[in-house]
Amino acid sequence: MKNRVVSLVDEVRKELENDILPFWINKMVDNVNGGFYGQITGEDVLCPEASKGAILNARILWTFSSAYRILKKESYLEIASRAKDYIIDKFYDKQFGGIYWELDAKGNPTDTKKQIYAIGFAIYGLSEYVRITGDEEVLGYAVKLFEAIEKYSFDSARGGYFEAFTHDWKPIEDMRLSEKDENESKTMNTHLHVLEAYTNLYRIWKNELLKKQLAHLIDVFLHKILDKDTNHLNLFFDDNWINKYHIMSYGHDIEASWLIHEAAIVLGDQSVLNEVENIVPKIAKAADEGLNDDGSMIYERFIDKDITDRELHWWVQAENVVGHVNLYQHYADYKALETASDCWNFIKDKLIDKLNGEWHWSILSDGTINKKDDKAGFWKCPYHNARMCLEIIERFS
Repeated sequence: MKNRVVSLVDEVRKELENDILPFWINKMVDNVNGGFYGQITGEDVLCPEASKGAILNARILWTFSSAYRILKKESYLEIASRAKDYIIDKFYDKQFGGIYWELDAKGNPTDTKKQIYAIGFAIYGLSEYVRITGDEEVLGYAVKLFEAIEKYSFDSARGGYFEAFTHDWKPIEDMRLSEKDENESKTMNTHLHVLEAYTNLYRIWKNELLKKQLAHLIDVFLHKILDKDTNHLNLFFDDNWINKYHIMSYGHDIEASWLIHEAAIVLGDQSVLNEVENIVPKIAKAADEGLNDDGSMIYERFIDKDITDRELHWWVQAENVVGHVNLYQHYADYKALETASDCWNFIKDKLIDKLNGEWHWSILSDGTINKKDDKAGFWKCPYHNARMCLEIIERFS
């Protein structure tokens, strides 16, 4: 097993430094309009006039900040600083607070709604930048974003956080992250990435309200989002936490299993950690219902419609690896390490674009490469796959 871990660390380090990060450094820096380009298609065509999304830029910030923290290469700090500057200068709403959802190619706001998911990722990226620089001004922006979420989004009566608002924090009719989502006021996905953001912020800012709300988010996952009968996470809820949909999202299950665990470790409350550590393997086991024999993990299943989406998305595979590595590290689950290793072999064989760099969006159910969806874009970012590499390097080096 030790040799398997050593080999995995070596291989993902090479993938990160020779393939993933150079793609973003060499192909995505926008030297004309500033920041980063908004899109490279699945056919590897650069679209310099594409809009620029908050998610993409915040994830670039987190990725290169984390890469610098762990690998100490100055080129990574340069990209992280560029992303930090662009988010503060262009995405931060200096009038009403929060983060714009979308800019045009030249950096002008085109969609000014306040999606809490995006604000969470901005906190995640900014706090990681503070971890490597100690920059108090950047910490101030992260704190202001935290305060905005707490002021406008937190549901003090029923718990959790509302999805989205207008630019000046009024109710908004369409709260969806994307067209494929249900238009509900509370979602697992947003709560997961606010949890992730608050965890990272608490590492550098030991604020009592932040600590309380991080504990609250863990509680929300264990007692409102988690389906106690199946150990899957429900995805969409109304104001009162009523779930009207029966969808199993295997990638989100395995991702949540390790992010909730990480949050409890960082929180430092032993009673919370004990409760979390009891449930983590159960969530991961539920996610394993989506495993294929080769270790890859399918996308999701719609129970009511009896439809299974067997597409193999890049981000699901990355989280599959990390979630099972987490089980091996903390629970001595050797079978989980085999699953992680098998999935990594699938990634190497099928998802990595050895010619043009980065990973393909997905492998379709018929086994062909999906080139219709982006190689880089609004949702295709150097986050899940780079984080997979960085997690393994940091955990075992």
